[in-house]
Amino acid sequence: MGYNEQERAFIEWYPRGYGVGFKVRERLFETQTKYQRLEIYETEGFGKLLVLDGTVQLVEVGEESYHEVLVHPVMLAHPNPRRVLVIGGGDGGTLREVLKHGTVEKATMVEIDDGVVEASYIYLDVAKDLLDRLLKGEEPRAELIIGDGVKYLRESDERFDVIIVDSTDPVGPAKLLFSEEFYRSAYEKLNEKGLYITQAGSVYLFTNELLDAYRAMKRVFDRVYYFSFPVIGYASPWSFLVGVKGDIDFRKVDTRRAEKLGLYYYDPERHETLFQMPKYVRDLLERA
Repeated sequence: MGYNEQERAFIEWYPRGYGVGFKVRERLFETQTKYQRLEIYETEGFGKLLVLDGTVQLVEVGEESYHEVLVHPVMLAHPNPRRVLVIGGGDGGTLREVLKHGTVEKATMVEIDDGVVEASYIYLDVAKDLLDRLLKGEEPRAELIIGDGVKYLRESDERFDVIIVDSTDPVGPAKLLFSEEFYRSAYEKLNEKGLYITQAGSVYLFTNELLDAYRAMKRVFDRVYYFSFPVIGYASPWSFLVGVKGDIDFRKVDTRRAEKLGLYYYDPERHETLFQMPKYVRDLLERA
């Protein structure tokens, strides 16, 4: 796993010998932060690549295929999302999409690793202007907190309409973010009507992790939905899980509010296509 100098390529290897790779022009930056190994590469055709502990987080060209789908389905399904919490997402892409919604009065991003924020601000053209305002405390509708999202959610007195978890894969250090205990904290911090969303890994290669997270969420939320989307740079299709508190129907979104968002990948007019899932995976989920 990782950068191959001879081949000038970065390859992320998944279980069973499956890999996702990019041809690389040069390695721009590498460091060991307090929490993880961080690398940034210039690719041949997809702009800059952000890697954490050997796993692809995003490439600049196509990053919206992840950020749009993580944010807008829940934001458009909620009748009036005014207060939003983002856990993780230090590159700023998720918060950037959240703030496209005029209903948002306050958005809070809690990122544990300030090294990710700093490197994203310096090297990535994802949300540079937004990160600049956040770091200066000049973004009127959002704030950045450097800290543990699990601890923040457990201890905060805030209540939210939407909680978005933009974390690394549901294995290793991020596993706590996919635990029943964490889901209960999130449920308690949602308002009477609220939505929670998390990415849940590769449909084909992290199926067991998806099933585990789905089972845990079903024990907590009033309803749980699953869907998938092809994300550039990931072992797609990539899965997402949505937890509902209250009487929100996640299968319906407000397409009128979507008209001014300028979306490129997620199509609210075809929202129902998100719910396509390979039959055997759907069968496993329905039996979970």
